[in-house]
Amino acid sequence: MTLRPRDPTHAALLELARELAARAGALQRERYETGLSIETKSASIDLVTEVDRACERLIVDGIRRARPDDVILAEEGLGGDGANAGVRWIVDPLDGTTNFAHGFPRFCVSIGVEVEGRRTVGVVHDPLLGERFEAVRDEGAWLGARRLRVSRETEFGRALVATGFAYDVHVSEDDNLEAFRRVVKRARGIRRDGSAALDLCYVAAGRLDGYWEPKLKPWDVAAGLLLVEEAGGRTSDFAGGAAPASGVEVVATNGALHGALLEAIGGSGRADMGPA
Repeated sequence: MTLRPRDPTHAALLELARELAARAGALQRERYETGLSIETKSASIDLVTEVDRACERLIVDGIRRARPDDVILAEEGLGGDGANAGVRWIVDPLDGTTNFAHGFPRFCVSIGVEVEGRRTVGVVHDPLLGERFEAVRDEGAWLGARRLRVSRETEFGRALVATGFAYDVHVSEDDNLEAFRRVVKRARGIRRDGSAALDLCYVAAGRLDGYWEPKLKPWDVAAGLLLVEEAGGRTSDFAGGAAPASGVEVVATNGALHGALLEAIGGSGRADMGPA
């Protein structure tokens, strides 16, 4: 069994997202560990390659050909924004650019679609593992033919969690390091893999029990947040409110550990974390 949306509009959006993610992923796989032209953007650790731009061009052109009236928000700026559009595509053509540039095998294509301002379709494609995570609102989250469920872990001391650091970590005092210190002392393990989209997918798949990160962007989280929600997990900001589409504060867990993770990172969680 695979994800087959009942709504024909949602089915068409999913099929187009699948196709474009697969094509961009094939390009990434072809160019992986080859000579790259690497530039910096906002900081010395904020990288962009010609593969990022080529993948974005491929995806944006594909959306425009198939759905010329839709609005596109894409990381490298080709789409142009329009938050009030009926259908808005939110595209990270290569999430994990620093990993890709170094030959570290943790990167993906992430495509999210909002319908009337609501997260509705999400596709995240890992081209090296050949894994395609996908979700449609009220239709569940899937990895190929497997329906995804978040983990059942209830003890924070047995949890595996992930996080990341913003591109201004070298200069900002708001650097996530204190939260990292607190969590690493309490959880079973912590990972920092460099792809927010894949981290969110891994929460949805039960591979991670929780994830948090500040200062993300809409394209980092548009697909992944939907996957976690549709897999039965919980998403929020650091105060426990709704996870903002902007990505400025993101917490995602299996639900049972949400309060514990919020408390550990200094948010408003009050749940008992159990033995560490």
